[in-house]
Amino acid sequence: MVESMKTTNHASSQSQLVTIPNYQAGATLLVVLLFLVLIMLAGVIAVKQSTTNLKTATADQINTLLLQAADSGHQKLEAMLNGKSSTEGYQEITSASGAIGYFLLSSDNNNNEFIYCYNPREKKYLAKNATILTSTGGYWSNLNYGYCDYTDANSYISARQTAMTQMSVTVIKPDINAEPFSHFTIGKEVENRTSQKFKFNVKALSALPAYAEPKDASGNNCFAKSSVVSGGVTPTLDCMRNANTPSKMIYEQADVENMSSATQCIPFGRGSLSESCTLTTPSSP
Repeated sequence: MVESMKTTNHASSQSQLVTIPNYQAGATLLVVLLFLVLIMLAGVIAVKQSTTNLKTATADQINTLLLQAADSGHQKLEAMLNGKSSTEGYQEITSASGAIGYFLLSSDNNNNEFIYCYNPREKKYLAKNATILTSTGGYWSNLNYGYCDYTDANSYISARQTAMTQMSVTVIKPDINAEPFSHFTIGKEVENRTSQKFKFNVKALSALPAYAEPKDASGNNCFAKSSVVSGGVTPTLDCMRNANTPSKMIYEQADVENMSSATQCIPFGRGSLSESCTLTTPSSP
């Protein structure tokens, strides 16, 4: 009788270990699901944050690349113009077919726009490789070779074909309220056009065509437009924005004048003669 009771108690004990109440199983499942939801939320937040950081870094890199591309066009033009008169770059840029000399040597060109695609590997700042727009919208002497072509590898500033820069040069008309003769160089004849001081608007437009093709709704190249402000809008830059092409335009105002290298023998109001104007005779042995 005692053995039978022990056996019965053992069976009852096994039944209590195996059977789990239903409300406890549901609570356990709910806790597990809550943990899974929290893990998923943490993962979504982490991915979203990393994507935002990536977009910010990419946007900053694009802005830096565009800035460097546009600035390099300005630096090249300044280096040639500020170089020695004996250098090839200076002579070409100030010649009648150069981006600056084109305006210096003829008053008939003052209303035109000199456009060229900047390429440090080639000479595209001469008229034969440029586009010259007239105020009426035509091409001066049928010159239309300077627009950047995003399908042409030679239009990019590097062999990687990432960024391209188009330069635009125009003349600023003299201010009618300026001081009389302030636009002339001291020591030069006023009748000579090369004795005048000139102010230029120099614009460098850089773009990254790989992100979005720079073309308008009609499929025309955005670079094949003027950079002169018309009606409060810059046609080239406005076209780039509408095409969602990353772009940046840097504007620079350049003062250009022929510096006189003549020696001032007798300063105004003084009677002494400069030694550099005195003929010296060799001393006798």
